[in-house]
Amino acid sequence: MGNVLYIDKPSGMTSFDLCYKLRPVLHTRRIGHTGTLDPLATGVMVILYEKATKANQFLVSANKSYHARVKLGIKTDTLDIEGNIIEHGSFTVPEKQRIIEALDSFLGDSKQIVPLTSAIRVDGKRLYQYQQENREVELPVRDISIYSISLNNTYEDGFSFDTTVSSGTYIRALARDVLEKLDLIGCVSELRRTAIDDIAIEQCNTLEDVMKGNYVSHDLYEILSKKYETIDYPDPEIIRNGKKILVDSVQDQILIVHEEEVLAIYEKEGDAYRCQRGLW
Repeated sequence: MGNVLYIDKPSGMTSFDLCYKLRPVLHTRRIGHTGTLDPLATGVMVILYEKATKANQFLVSANKSYHARVKLGIKTDTLDIEGNIIEHGSFTVPEKQRIIEALDSFLGDSKQIVPLTSAIRVDGKRLYQYQQENREVELPVRDISIYSISLNNTYEDGFSFDTTVSSGTYIRALARDVLEKLDLIGCVSELRRTAIDDIAIEQCNTLEDVMKGNYVSHDLYEILSKKYETIDYPDPEIIRNGKKILVDSVQDQILIVHEEEVLAIYEKEGDAYRCQRGLW
């Protein structure tokens, strides 16, 4: 058994709530995740516990895939169906080709205004705290990439789409911008994360199965060796002491292991490599 768990997060709980619920089942207090999902959202979450929590920074930058459904005619302060309604409007569901063209216009690199309800910090305070205090704040702008986006279906009250995006992209904000392109108001009514890089929803444990102790976990070697060039170093004590090493590699970062035991991430410094983070 490893220290990494792929789980299909249910709707109605925060990412923190999920981790808190998993603590007694996984017999640990050291637990975290590689990417937050809103309470409304379901789908793939990567849970790290025990020593795997040390590797968080090396796992968070990943592409993510989503299925989103948009409800037309109402606008909320959170950009999703769970927020306070701030505007109503009449609508006609656009023709499929018009929606496709609007979605396609977001392909590639662009900038995105971060939603006010996000947890991004501005001047030491999270954005949602400014909203709670009814204070104005300049919203940050992020560089994002939309790798794929396609219309899934249309409905009497809206449409759904599938997309793969860079880490840090807000799907609620993407839906907001698509709706502006269509001259409509609406909000996200369903959101499901279907993949993180090559981790698909089909690989995930359900919360119900995990609570019953019936789950599959993964180890760091299995995951990190797919992302980094892996060097099996013969003397693990040198690594545990954080000493610089000389190895035959040209990569900026490498994974150091000993007989498939993960020891550290090392980064290039001149002709040598120095320890960036111990993972033993």
